[in-house]
Amino acid sequence: MAKKIFDIITMGRSCIDLYSLDIGVRFEDITKFAAYVGGSPTNIAVGTRRLGLKVALLTGIGYDKVGDFIVNFLKGEGIDTSYIPKIKGARSSAAMLGIEKDNKFPLVFYRDNAADIQVTIDDVLATPLDKTKAFEFGGTNLSKEPSRSATFVATERAQKFGATVYMDLDFRADQWHDVRAFGANVRAILPLVDVAIGTEEEINAAMLRDPKDVEIKDSQISAPIIKGNTNKNIKALLDVPSGPEALVVKRGAKGATIHLRSGEVIKTPGFPVEIYNVLGAGDAFASGFIYGRTKGWDWYKAARMGNACGAIVVTRHGCANFMGYEKEVLEFVESRGGF
Repeated sequence: MAKKIFDIITMGRSCIDLYSLDIGVRFEDITKFAAYVGGSPTNIAVGTRRLGLKVALLTGIGYDKVGDFIVNFLKGEGIDTSYIPKIKGARSSAAMLGIEKDNKFPLVFYRDNAADIQVTIDDVLATPLDKTKAFEFGGTNLSKEPSRSATFVATERAQKFGATVYMDLDFRADQWHDVRAFGANVRAILPLVDVAIGTEEEINAAMLRDPKDVEIKDSQISAPIIKGNTNKNIKALLDVPSGPEALVVKRGAKGATIHLRSGEVIKTPGFPVEIYNVLGAGDAFASGFIYGRTKGWDWYKAARMGNACGAIVVTRHGCANFMGYEKEVLEFVESRGGF
């Protein structure tokens, strides 16, 4: 068996994030932005790296300055970028976020011809999935080819080599030709997944039958309203034959709930903080949770670490650039009652 040189390899979206610096104004009235790096698996790569894990990222970038911007940041964070191909004819993607009044966060993606969704099976085969303890990918990977097939192959290989496979459901309705296709793909790949992580809305999306049950208000792509019986849908996803050992439900300020395939339910409280920006909180949670599990922590303690990472990020302006460091997060937990 190959020596494990990475704690985790993540795979999927990467982009330049442009965050409004005009707080509390309408998106239409924004006059200036700050430039950061984002994309769910990219955020998790940075989050786990800042917590001290050895990390590599598999994504795609274009032959463009945005791609150079992304890789330059990742290298500065100490993330291995050896497995990030530059894809001819494709473009590194972008996202723009407004921070309006009443906790509204309109989000606009620019992902036409996005390089990260054009990662191929050959790119996967060039990535040392036999040398990592864990593998994580986002649900958006499955929205288009060739990324869909590449992600299935990556997950098969990670499982074959004994890595713990994490899936962040990462539902973005505007990235799917039919929102019901999201659930079809999630359910198909779950037998290759050890731990799935998502919000209540994402869980409902994974069992969606009627597109009319999805509602997006004020361009808040990352916070859709999705009708469904969440408890019933949790059970259905855990009942997928040879499916995940655990389904972790992110509940924002209420913390997280871990539903085990055995039927056990573990609830972990959150950390009350004043919210500045919600985008990135879920990725910060996943970073802390995966860190804890990689350290051999039990479900409760790992989720508590995830809650702390999420609580820290929502008090800040961006995602990857504002992930907490190990010492900082541990001190945050201890100052608020410990694990």
